[in-house]
Amino acid sequence: MAQDEDDTVPVPIVVGDCGMALPVRGASDEDTTARVRAVAAAIEQAAIAGVTDVVPSLERVTVVYDPCVVDDLDALHDRLGLVAGNAVGPGSRRDATTSRATTHHLPVAYDGPDLDEVCRFHGIHRDRLVTLHTGPDYLVQAIGFLPGFGYLSGLPAALATPRRATPRPRIAAGSVGIGGSHTGVYPCASPGGWNLIGRSSAVLFDPSRARPSLVAVGDRVRFLAVDHVEPPPPPLVSPRGGIEGITVVSPGLFTTVQDLGRPGHRSAGVPLSGAVDPLSLQRANRLVGNPADAACLEITLLAPELRCERAVTVALAGAAFPGLPGDCAIDVPPGGTLAPGHAVAGCRGYLAVAGGIDVARVLGSRSTFVPARLGGLTGLSLAAGDRLPIGSATGLAPRVMPDGPAVAAPPEGRALRIVRGAEFDRVGDRLLAAAHRVTSRSDRMGVRLDGEPLGRPDAAAGSQVSVGVLPGTVQLPPDGRPIILLADAQTIGGYPVIAHVITADLPLVAQLRPGDRVRWREVSLAEAHAALRGQAAAVGRSVGADA
Repeated sequence: MAQDEDDTVPVPIVVGDCGMALPVRGASDEDTTARVRAVAAAIEQAAIAGVTDVVPSLERVTVVYDPCVVDDLDALHDRLGLVAGNAVGPGSRRDATTSRATTHHLPVAYDGPDLDEVCRFHGIHRDRLVTLHTGPDYLVQAIGFLPGFGYLSGLPAALATPRRATPRPRIAAGSVGIGGSHTGVYPCASPGGWNLIGRSSAVLFDPSRARPSLVAVGDRVRFLAVDHVEPPPPPLVSPRGGIEGITVVSPGLFTTVQDLGRPGHRSAGVPLSGAVDPLSLQRANRLVGNPADAACLEITLLAPELRCERAVTVALAGAAFPGLPGDCAIDVPPGGTLAPGHAVAGCRGYLAVAGGIDVARVLGSRSTFVPARLGGLTGLSLAAGDRLPIGSATGLAPRVMPDGPAVAAPPEGRALRIVRGAEFDRVGDRLLAAAHRVTSRSDRMGVRLDGEPLGRPDAAAGSQVSVGVLPGTVQLPPDGRPIILLADAQTIGGYPVIAHVITADLPLVAQLRPGDRVRWREVSLAEAHAALRGQAAAVGRSVGADA
């Protein structure tokens, strides 16, 4: 299709070993966002084999693909470029998608805890702040950080306010904030560093809706000042399935229900989630005869104590626990208890039960994403007294000691394999020469590392356009110490991306414990894909085909 003089075909760039990003820029924020929206819609409609997710963000669209399905990367590269080029040509989807953008009117009570501080910072009265903040029609440039969280541009320059020096550990759902030159509404309770100026009753994210996120990239938002709002209602918990067969006596450190995740929803800010170590989850499932993607319990360092109300067959894979043998199926009689104890090797174990943990699917997955109270049993980690429903056994033959790859504790000093990120040239030599240690602040969102800073804080804290990120992305925050993103990480991020841990090594990252040492080794994209395909083939050989 012919292009306008200012329309060029976006050239995809590599994002780790499972992503490509298409830079999209226009004559203004509005034009750029319209192009981003059009390109993302065109790629989704194209239904390209192997493409699992499309992530629109500021000035680019990131495409996530499965290297085990995509065997010709050049062909995918060319196809994406063609689809994107056609999407921004004259009379193209860009014009149609712009006309379908929606304006949302959100009520706000301007009584936030930082309201007076923001007024003092700008030397204005409360009434002036409200007038300024309710004046624009804000543009939704991206959705990320949390499900349904829209980055709204158009904030008057007189209200632009630096983020708080110390983020709050918890911000209530519905809080309206200002962060730099953007404003937005927190869809759910979470930590955050924006300045809170008010509260809204709008439900920004609801997984039961046909479009879970209230706003979409390219939509408009207008705030309406009101005297009082009720807080948004808490998320509804889906009805349980199956027959309650296991009671939680004590929950352990952090135990959640997980399966292989919920791809396809990153455009609404919903992360992949699922098992941080998918190899071990699949291994445990096969040991009890479940399909590879059945929901299991993901156990972190300290296991729960469980009472089996009926006879069950269980298996544990991943981290090693002294109170329950790993890599074998075990029959537990009615009234029997399971108390695996503290992990002695590795960080995360996966406890499978024949029939699977039969909680309801939310957006196609049973996985728990705690920040948004999404999925799992209650949307949260397990608590004492929880009763877990168990599904019907599939009849697949259990396997004892499968031959496939077992992941427990990564060998001390083993290097994680990485491919280059966009900012690798700035710190790459120092990264490859460095040894880092895992800190206790690590969680399902990311592994935080300590060690000699890779760059001055001011070098890493420069202006960055938030871009699509994936599990395995290695970010460099202002303190110069890397973070390896994991399954629950945000869908877009603004820290510089210096590298990506290859997907085949993410199970090793999942098993890192506080204090473990991390080194790095650069590999080519072809090597990363070969490692993942080899890993997938080994899993297939060990577990056989589904019945």
